Amino acid sequence: MSCGSCAEEMKKTRLVTVAHPYDMYFDGHWEWYQRYLFDKGLVQPFKQVFRELYVKTDEELEMCDTRRYSGNQIQPTKTVACLKTRRWVADIENGLQKVYYKENIVATIYAMADWFTPADIEAPTLEWVAFYDRKTGKPIKIKNIPDIIFSEVMRDVDLAVSVAHAGGVDPETSHSTIEMRAALVEFTLPLFKLKNVAVEKNHAHIKGKYGDYSVHLGSGVVHKLGGTMISILPVHSQHRGKLFLPFADDDPKTAEIITKILFLAEDVKIKDPSILEQIRS
Repeated sequence: MSCGSCAEEMKKTRLVTVAHPYDMYFDGHWEWYQRYLFDKGLVQPFKQVFRELYVKTDEELEMCDTRRYSGNQIQPTKTVACLKTRRWVADIENGLQKVYYKENIVATIYAMADWFTPADIEAPTLEWVAFYDRKTGKPIKIKNIPDIIFSEVMRDVDLAVSVAHAGGVDPETSHSTIEMRAALVEFTLPLFKLKNVAVEKNHAHIKGKYGDYSVHLGSGVVHKLGGTMISILPVHSQHRGKLFLPFADDDPKTAEIITKILFLAEDVKIKDPSILEQIRS
């Protein structure tokens, strides 16, 4: 039987789907695929094996909304522009929405914001991301949301937080901001006698007891290498100034990022059960 006939036979009898990182993560082989592609120098036609993955935490399962991005200040009009190419639509009453018609799920990003005009005084903060039944409008518990849909919604929100933050410059595109934060990390580490952190390009790489982590110096998003995003809530805007760090910088995002790096560099001292559950899984 020729290869062509094999392909034709498979086409008629098998259902072939594109694997999502969740599929590889769930069966325990995701890190193996990542290492294989890296070692062989293989280039994917689209981002798949190295696509960001976001999984539900235990405390989110019984909730109808997640607040892992709560407190991040964003620019409304820039957020809308960023997400409209990903099928998000701004609604005057219900905020930003994305509809999954096949699954009858509506994802909503909520913030005290006017999504149609710029924030004139102070940029609004994200409050929560919720899920509703498209037909009944009733809230859906996160445990009942398909894992891939949840991951992709969180990936969209992550993008918005990264590129539509309320700072004066965009840390995703400004090399000066990245370099400044990298320098602050380098200067701060000796003060805490930490030798398990290395800065490479846009990320700080941390070797902890429970795993290796990367912190993006622009967005502050944390990932466990070979694993998923680690949800660590930032200090809310109204709580600024209550956290001491041994350097002078008024940018709350910089303070958040360096705090996360110091936090994970000594992950053995972490007491928060929700974070421990994520980094030990």
